[in-house]
Amino acid sequence: MTAQRETEPQSRIPLSRDRVLRGAVAVADEGGLDTLTMRNLAEALGVEAMSLYYHVANKEALLDGVAEVIVGEVLAEAETVEGPAPEEDWKTAMRLRILAARQVMLRHRWAPYLIETRTTMNPALLHYYHGLLEIWRRAGFSYDLAHHAMHALGSRALGFTQELFEPAPGSDDESVTDEMFEKMADQLPYLVEMLGEISHDDPETTIGWCDDQTEFEFGLDLLLDGLEQRRLTG
Repeated sequence: MTAQRETEPQSRIPLSRDRVLRGAVAVADEGGLDTLTMRNLAEALGVEAMSLYYHVANKEALLDGVAEVIVGEVLAEAETVEGPAPEEDWKTAMRLRILAARQVMLRHRWAPYLIETRTTMNPALLHYYHGLLEIWRRAGFSYDLAHHAMHALGSRALGFTQELFEPAPGSDDESVTDEMFEKMADQLPYLVEMLGEISHDDPETTIGWCDDQTEFEFGLDLLLDGLEQRRLTG
Protein backbone atom coordinates (compact mmCIF):
# COMPACT_ATOMS: atom_id res chain seq x y z
CA MET A 1 0.00 0.00 0.00
CA THR A 2 1.51 3.31 -1.10
CA ALA A 3 -1.32 5.70 -0.43
CA GLN A 4 -0.07 9.25 -0.13
CA ARG A 5 -0.18 10.65 3.38
CA GLU A 6 -1.98 13.91 3.95
CA THR A 7 0.51 16.73 4.22
CA GLU A 8 -1.42 19.03 6.56
CA PRO A 9 -0.47 18.68 10.24
CA GLN A 10 -2.92 16.53 12.19
CA SER A 11 -3.64 19.40 14.57
CA ARG A 12 -4.93 21.48 11.64
CA ILE A 13 -7.21 18.76 10.25
CA PRO A 14 -9.18 17.14 13.07
CA LEU A 15 -10.22 13.57 12.43
CA SER A 16 -13.94 13.22 11.73
CA ARG A 17 -16.25 10.60 10.27
CA ASP A 18 -16.46 12.53 7.01
CA ARG A 19 -12.67 12.75 6.75
CA VAL A 20 -12.32 9.04 7.51
CA LEU A 21 -14.86 8.06 4.87
CA ARG A 22 -13.46 10.34 2.19
CA GLY A 23 -10.00 9.10 3.01
CA ALA A 24 -11.28 5.56 2.53
CA VAL A 25 -12.65 6.48 -0.89
CA ALA A 26 -9.25 7.89 -1.83
CA VAL A 27 -7.49 4.70 -0.71
CA ALA A 28 -9.86 2.56 -2.78
CA ASP A 29 -9.49 4.88 -5.78
CA GLU A 30 -5.73 4.51 -5.62
CA GLY A 31 -5.33 0.81 -5.05
CA GLY A 32 -8.73 -0.85 -5.35
CA LEU A 33 -11.23 -2.00 -2.77
CA ASP A 34 -9.04 -4.88 -1.60
CA THR A 35 -6.43 -2.38 -0.36
CA LEU A 36 -8.94 -0.63 1.90
CA THR A 37 -7.88 -1.86 5.33
CA MET A 38 -7.98 0.01 8.61
CA ARG A 39 -4.19 -0.01 8.72
CA ASN A 40 -3.81 1.37 5.19
CA LEU A 41 -6.46 3.99 5.81
CA ALA A 42 -4.79 5.13 9.02
CA GLU A 43 -1.47 5.40 7.21
CA ALA A 44 -3.02 7.44 4.42
CA LEU A 45 -4.61 9.81 6.96
CA GLY A 46 -1.47 10.03 9.06
CA VAL A 47 -3.14 8.74 12.23
CA GLU A 48 -3.07 5.69 14.47
CA ALA A 49 -5.38 2.88 13.35
CA MET A 50 -7.14 2.78 16.73
CA SER A 51 -8.26 6.39 16.35
CA LEU A 52 -10.43 5.39 13.39
CA TYR A 53 -12.70 3.35 15.66
CA TYR A 54 -13.97 6.52 17.32
CA HIS A 55 -15.67 7.32 14.01
CA VAL A 56 -16.46 3.89 12.49
CA ALA A 57 -17.20 0.92 14.72
CA ASN A 58 -15.57 -1.68 12.48
CA LYS A 59 -14.66 -2.53 8.90
CA GLU A 60 -18.27 -3.22 7.91
CA ALA A 61 -19.35 0.14 9.29
CA LEU A 62 -16.54 1.73 7.29
CA LEU A 63 -17.74 0.05 4.09
CA ASP A 64 -21.34 1.09 4.78
CA GLY A 65 -20.13 4.66 5.19
CA VAL A 66 -18.08 4.54 2.00
CA ALA A 67 -21.11 3.29 0.08
CA GLU A 68 -23.08 6.20 1.53
CA VAL A 69 -20.43 8.65 0.28
CA ILE A 70 -20.53 7.17 -3.22
CA VAL A 71 -24.33 7.23 -3.42
CA GLY A 72 -24.18 10.79 -2.12
CA GLU A 73 -22.01 11.63 -5.12
CA VAL A 74 -24.54 9.91 -7.38
CA LEU A 75 -27.36 11.98 -5.90
CA ALA A 76 -25.37 15.19 -6.26
CA GLU A 77 -24.57 14.44 -9.91
CA ALA A 78 -28.18 13.54 -10.68
CA GLU A 79 -29.49 16.75 -9.16
CA THR A 80 -27.27 18.86 -11.44
CA VAL A 81 -28.77 17.33 -14.59
CA GLU A 82 -30.69 19.82 -16.73
CA GLY A 83 -33.14 17.71 -18.68
CA PRO A 84 -36.66 18.09 -20.00
CA ALA A 85 -39.65 18.05 -17.71
CA PRO A 86 -40.86 14.48 -17.12
CA GLU A 87 -44.31 15.48 -18.38
CA GLU A 88 -42.74 16.32 -21.76
CA ASP A 89 -40.07 13.65 -22.18
CA TRP A 90 -39.67 11.33 -19.23
CA LYS A 91 -37.33 8.93 -21.04
CA THR A 92 -34.73 11.62 -21.68
CA ALA A 93 -35.08 12.96 -18.13
CA MET A 94 -34.56 9.45 -16.72
CA ARG A 95 -31.74 8.60 -19.14
CA LEU A 96 -29.77 11.73 -18.28
CA ARG A 97 -30.16 11.10 -14.55
CA ILE A 98 -28.93 7.51 -14.83
CA LEU A 99 -26.02 8.40 -17.12
CA ALA A 100 -24.99 11.04 -14.58
CA ALA A 101 -24.93 8.29 -11.95
CA ARG A 102 -22.75 6.22 -14.26
CA GLN A 103 -20.13 8.96 -14.36
CA VAL A 104 -19.68 8.48 -10.61
CA MET A 105 -19.23 4.73 -11.09
CA LEU A 106 -16.63 5.38 -13.78
CA ARG A 107 -14.73 7.56 -11.31
CA HIS A 108 -14.87 4.82 -8.69
CA ARG A 109 -14.78 1.54 -10.64
CA TRP A 110 -14.64 -0.51 -7.45
CA ALA A 111 -17.89 1.02 -6.16
CA PRO A 112 -20.39 -1.28 -7.93
CA TYR A 113 -18.92 -4.34 -6.19
CA LEU A 114 -19.11 -2.56 -2.83
CA ILE A 115 -22.69 -1.37 -3.35
CA GLU A 116 -23.82 -4.88 -4.31
CA THR A 117 -22.52 -6.22 -0.99
CA ARG A 118 -24.30 -3.70 1.24
CA THR A 119 -27.54 -4.69 2.96
CA THR A 120 -28.62 -1.31 4.34
CA MET A 121 -30.50 1.53 2.62
CA ASN A 122 -28.82 4.84 3.34
CA PRO A 123 -30.63 8.20 3.13
CA ALA A 124 -28.84 9.27 -0.06
CA LEU A 125 -30.00 6.10 -1.80
CA LEU A 126 -33.59 6.68 -0.74
CA HIS A 127 -33.48 10.26 -2.04
CA TYR A 128 -31.99 9.10 -5.34
CA TYR A 129 -34.71 6.52 -5.92
CA HIS A 130 -37.35 9.04 -4.86
CA GLY A 131 -36.09 11.24 -7.70
CA LEU A 132 -36.59 8.39 -10.18
CA LEU A 133 -40.06 7.76 -8.81
CA GLU A 134 -40.94 11.44 -9.19
CA ILE A 135 -40.04 11.29 -12.89
CA TRP A 136 -42.25 8.26 -13.45
CA ARG A 137 -45.19 9.65 -11.49
CA ARG A 138 -45.04 13.02 -13.26
CA ALA A 139 -45.00 11.13 -16.56
CA GLY A 140 -48.21 9.32 -15.66
CA PHE A 141 -46.87 5.99 -14.41
CA SER A 142 -48.98 4.15 -11.88
CA TYR A 143 -47.23 3.17 -8.67
CA ASP A 144 -47.53 -0.45 -9.76
CA LEU A 145 -45.73 0.16 -13.07
CA ALA A 146 -43.11 2.36 -11.37
CA HIS A 147 -42.45 -0.43 -8.89
CA HIS A 148 -41.98 -2.90 -11.75
CA ALA A 149 -39.69 -0.37 -13.46
CA MET A 150 -37.42 -0.14 -10.44
CA HIS A 151 -37.02 -3.90 -10.38
CA ALA A 152 -36.46 -4.04 -14.14
CA LEU A 153 -33.70 -1.43 -14.01
CA GLY A 154 -32.02 -3.02 -11.00
CA SER A 155 -28.46 -1.80 -10.55
CA ARG A 156 -28.63 -0.04 -13.91
CA ALA A 157 -30.55 2.73 -12.14
CA LEU A 158 -27.32 3.52 -10.28
CA GLY A 159 -25.16 3.50 -13.39
CA PHE A 160 -23.82 -0.05 -13.61
CA THR A 161 -24.97 -3.53 -14.49
CA GLN A 162 -24.55 -6.69 -12.48
CA GLU A 163 -22.32 -9.05 -14.41
CA LEU A 164 -23.17 -12.74 -14.69
CA PHE A 165 -19.54 -13.60 -14.05
CA GLU A 166 -17.12 -11.16 -12.53
CA PRO A 167 -14.00 -11.73 -10.43
CA ALA A 168 -13.74 -10.02 -7.08
CA PRO A 169 -11.69 -6.80 -6.97
CA GLY A 170 -7.97 -7.47 -6.97
CA SER A 171 -8.23 -11.02 -8.29
CA ASP A 172 -6.67 -12.30 -11.50
CA ASP A 173 -9.34 -14.16 -13.44
CA GLU A 174 -7.64 -16.68 -15.69
CA SER A 175 -10.64 -19.00 -15.98
CA VAL A 176 -11.54 -17.69 -19.45
CA THR A 177 -8.71 -17.70 -21.99
CA ASP A 178 -8.40 -17.70 -25.78
CA GLU A 179 -6.89 -21.18 -25.59
CA MET A 180 -9.87 -22.48 -23.66
CA PHE A 181 -12.31 -21.14 -26.25
CA GLU A 182 -10.26 -22.64 -29.08
CA LYS A 183 -10.54 -26.04 -27.42
CA MET A 184 -14.31 -25.62 -26.98
CA ALA A 185 -15.02 -24.21 -30.46
CA ASP A 186 -16.69 -27.42 -31.61
CA GLN A 187 -18.90 -27.59 -28.52
CA LEU A 188 -19.81 -23.90 -28.25
CA PRO A 189 -19.66 -22.54 -31.82
CA TYR A 190 -22.13 -19.67 -31.37
CA LEU A 191 -20.53 -18.44 -28.16
CA VAL A 192 -17.03 -18.62 -29.63
CA GLU A 193 -18.08 -16.82 -32.81
CA MET A 194 -19.82 -14.07 -30.83
CA LEU A 195 -16.81 -13.49 -28.60
CA GLY A 196 -14.64 -13.37 -31.71
CA GLU A 197 -16.70 -10.52 -33.14
CA ILE A 198 -17.32 -8.33 -30.12
CA SER A 199 -14.73 -6.32 -28.26
CA HIS A 200 -14.69 -3.84 -25.39
CA ASP A 201 -11.47 -1.99 -26.11
CA ASP A 202 -12.25 1.34 -24.46
CA PRO A 203 -11.22 0.96 -20.80
CA GLU A 204 -12.40 4.48 -20.00
CA THR A 205 -16.06 3.44 -20.43
CA THR A 206 -15.88 -0.06 -18.97
CA ILE A 207 -16.84 -1.21 -15.50
CA GLY A 208 -16.29 -4.85 -14.68
CA TRP A 209 -15.89 -7.61 -17.22
CA CYS A 210 -18.27 -6.64 -20.03
CA ASP A 211 -20.10 -3.50 -18.94
CA ASP A 212 -18.94 -0.84 -21.40
CA GLN A 213 -20.82 2.34 -22.24
CA THR A 214 -22.32 0.99 -25.46
CA GLU A 215 -23.76 -2.11 -23.78
CA PHE A 216 -24.95 -0.08 -20.80
CA GLU A 217 -26.82 2.44 -22.96
CA PHE A 218 -28.24 -0.29 -25.20
CA GLY A 219 -29.76 -2.08 -22.22
CA LEU A 220 -30.95 1.17 -20.66
CA ASP A 221 -32.68 2.35 -23.84
CA LEU A 222 -34.27 -1.07 -24.35
CA LEU A 223 -35.76 -0.95 -20.87
CA LEU A 224 -36.95 2.66 -21.17
CA ASP A 225 -38.59 1.95 -24.54
CA GLY A 226 -40.34 -1.07 -23.08
CA LEU A 227 -41.56 0.90 -20.08
CA GLU A 228 -42.92 3.60 -22.38
CA GLN A 229 -44.97 0.98 -24.23
CA ARG A 230 -46.36 -0.28 -20.94
CA ARG A 231 -47.19 3.28 -19.87
CA LEU A 232 -49.11 3.91 -23.09
CA THR A 233 -51.00 0.64 -23.04
CA GLY A 234 -51.80 0.77 -19.32
